[in-house]
Amino acid sequence: MSREKFLQAIQQSYTTPLPSIFLGAGIFDGEIMAGAKVNLPLRMMNRHGLVTGATGSGKTRTLQLMAEQLSAAGVPVFMPDMKGDLSGMAKEGAANDKINERATALGIQFTPSGFPVELYSLSGKKGAQMRATVTEFGPVLLGKILELNEVQSGVLAVVFKYADDKNLPIVDLNDLKKVLNYLSEGAGAQEIKADYGKISGATSGTILRKIVALEQQGVSQIFGERSFDIQDMLDKVDGRGVISVLNVSDVQQQPAIFSTFMLALLAELYQQLPEAGDLDKPKLIFFLDEAHLLFKDAPKAFMDQIEQVIRLIRSKGVGVFFCTQLTQDVPATILSQLGNRVHHVIRAFTPNDVKALKETIKTFPKSEFYDMEQQFTQLGTGQAFITVLNEKGIPTETVVTHLAPPASMMGPLDASEYESHLQQSDLFKKYQETVDPQSAFEILEERMNAQQQAAQQKAEEKAATKQTTSRRQEKSTFEEVLSSPVTKQVGKEIVRGVFGMLFGTTPRRKTSRRSGGFF
Repeated sequence: MSREKFLQAIQQSYTTPLPSIFLGAGIFDGEIMAGAKVNLPLRMMNRHGLVTGATGSGKTRTLQLMAEQLSAAGVPVFMPDMKGDLSGMAKEGAANDKINERATALGIQFTPSGFPVELYSLSGKKGAQMRATVTEFGPVLLGKILELNEVQSGVLAVVFKYADDKNLPIVDLNDLKKVLNYLSEGAGAQEIKADYGKISGATSGTILRKIVALEQQGVSQIFGERSFDIQDMLDKVDGRGVISVLNVSDVQQQPAIFSTFMLALLAELYQQLPEAGDLDKPKLIFFLDEAHLLFKDAPKAFMDQIEQVIRLIRSKGVGVFFCTQLTQDVPATILSQLGNRVHHVIRAFTPNDVKALKETIKTFPKSEFYDMEQQFTQLGTGQAFITVLNEKGIPTETVVTHLAPPASMMGPLDASEYESHLQQSDLFKKYQETVDPQSAFEILEERMNAQQQAAQQKAEEKAATKQTTSRRQEKSTFEEVLSSPVTKQVGKEIVRGVFGMLFGTTPRRKTSRRSGGFF
């Protein structure tokens, strides 16, 4: 196959008059073709995408490259930082022999540059504290974090429904525990029995134990106020989009928590942003790194929610890019929505790897320029198979691409620079402040105290009524005794006897007729 035909095919597929980001240049027969530039139109980035590849193949730097160019084009970016080494995007990179060699091969000039970066953290230690209320999370996502089964998830849904109906804001985990206790015991249990169903003590106890276990992991601070305002992700500085970096390096032991939290942010974007239709460039690009953690052991309700968000959020002007090691990590229903693909090397060391390789190849358009099964295993670091959607929504030619180097520093800021960056951030100061509003805990506490006082008052009134009744009964009995004929006769005898003693009256003696004396 001729070089000219390859060059023509790539140029025809990837050249666009619309604003785009530059990913790299095509490789043909082992040669980097600087004229075969691979571009991704900005207006097609809300059709979502996938970045995959083995460990060490360059996925993180690919995300960095895309984030930088999006920022330069005025598109804000949200991305997680799994290893804590993306903070360096705030600082310009430094040229070296490898970077200069790569730039020369691509026919570009390397221009170091830093970008506007906001650092966030779920623990509050590595950046501005990201929080969400329990209500914002919802029962489906919270059930995923707590690893609830179907029955327990159903009970959690009842708790949320009751709280919504009764205007009980569930802000943090204390609120959730209070509502759960209230509905499983005492007056609350009777209140919900008819309309919502009974909550068994065993199920309630299991959910409570899982909440306590979550608190013991040291991440309960992600629930509460002040909750994160998604509008802060849409900021721009001097016309460049802000890159919001969520540093999760300190909570890597709780993968379900940070992956689900990112999905909660995505769901919040979907709920709050207005319909935007097809834009020349997206409002926001959202990277979901380590995507396999999101889908691991996910219940059907959770999967349905992800699928719905991915299908519909495109119309809000938001593009979502999943990043993981294998294409198979993403369910087919989600994978079918991802029009832009960047796939780094696949290590085919085991039979399962070979099977995954064959399945991955089927997801790419066929190429007349490559033996894809062989080429996939021979890609170097910073090289990837790419196919994207052109401005008409048609998949482009599959091409092995030599990727461009990032313009910012490829590594973390040092400790002093990191701390200085945080202290200069207005958002760090904004979210450092915690708010404790009146919520379900306080409302139910007042209600339970009022019920207890009412019950106590009722008991006191009942006791007083009983005592009064008893006295009346005693008086009535005494009156009945006094008014009885026997009592009256006895009374007369007593009175006569008493009066006789008082006045010396003696009984009349009888005289015996026989003796003439007294007897």
